[in-house]
Amino acid sequence: MGLFSRHKPKIKVQTTKKDGYSGWVKCTHCNELIHVSELQKNQHCCPKCDYHYRLSALQRVELLADEGSFVERFTEIQSTDPLKFVDTEPYEERLKNAKQKSGRDEGVIVGTCTLKGRPLALGVLDFSFMGGSMGSVVGERLTMLIEHAGEEKIPLLIVSASGGARMQESILSLMQMAKTSAALARFHDTGLPFISVLTNPTTGGVTASFATLGDIILAEPDALIGFAGPRVVEQTMRQKLPPGAQKSEFLLEKGMIDCIVNRHVLKDKLDLFLEFLTGNERPYRSETAFRLLYGQSLKKMPQGLKEFIVMAEEHAKE
Repeated sequence: MGLFSRHKPKIKVQTTKKDGYSGWVKCTHCNELIHVSELQKNQHCCPKCDYHYRLSALQRVELLADEGSFVERFTEIQSTDPLKFVDTEPYEERLKNAKQKSGRDEGVIVGTCTLKGRPLALGVLDFSFMGGSMGSVVGERLTMLIEHAGEEKIPLLIVSASGGARMQESILSLMQMAKTSAALARFHDTGLPFISVLTNPTTGGVTASFATLGDIILAEPDALIGFAGPRVVEQTMRQKLPPGAQKSEFLLEKGMIDCIVNRHVLKDKLDLFLEFLTGNERPYRSETAFRLLYGQSLKKMPQGLKEFIVMAEEHAKE
């Protein structure tokens, strides 16, 4: 009887079920399960298929700049709504919501830093702020960064991730294409290098302006790069695009970009390019100095080297 008269233990009701896969996500590229902490340790690249996930502007700065070296500039320039643009909501409300969601005040962060000890002007577009779209403030901050790099005689690096020009600013946003391109033309005259890094996605007016004007154009693997999206292009042309069209691998094959660089080695690769492209200001050696240095007469030199020295001397006289 004691068996049946014993009070039954109360069943504990768990109101929230603990998820055994808490912190796990499925890779959008290979569909494998990966843990968020593992993804973060791997610089937001899938450890199974190496798919490169998008980084915020601050994460990109932390990846490239030496620790504690980045100084943000030109934050006093802020967006306004001169056109009083309204679509499904006023542009002012869109700006306010974008600032709250992204934690940033605009779609770009610009400043100066060092990369492995080398001084650098760095600009990074932030896709989390209205798709990294280029409005008046983005264009102005980039232009001021380019001009600052020219004045300080330091190399320039811009990392792009954008949907293009910001439609809410209409013609004002389109004018930023011309403004940034003109600033880069003046910067080119200084002889300093401009390296452009294209990430997923880089499209629209950003692709059609400063992003593709680099002395060296790099891209991350499997990045979407183009002016219009593949679907729009197919509808306009009324034919299917080749497999992988507008991806960085396709564009490398066609010569639009110079090389594809994995995120894990991007900083080392940039350091290599900066070392090669800067610090080469050497005094010109005349033919006499060349003979004293190498103990050769001009007649005994290789024909190509002889022509080069003659051409350099004529240029020096001009």
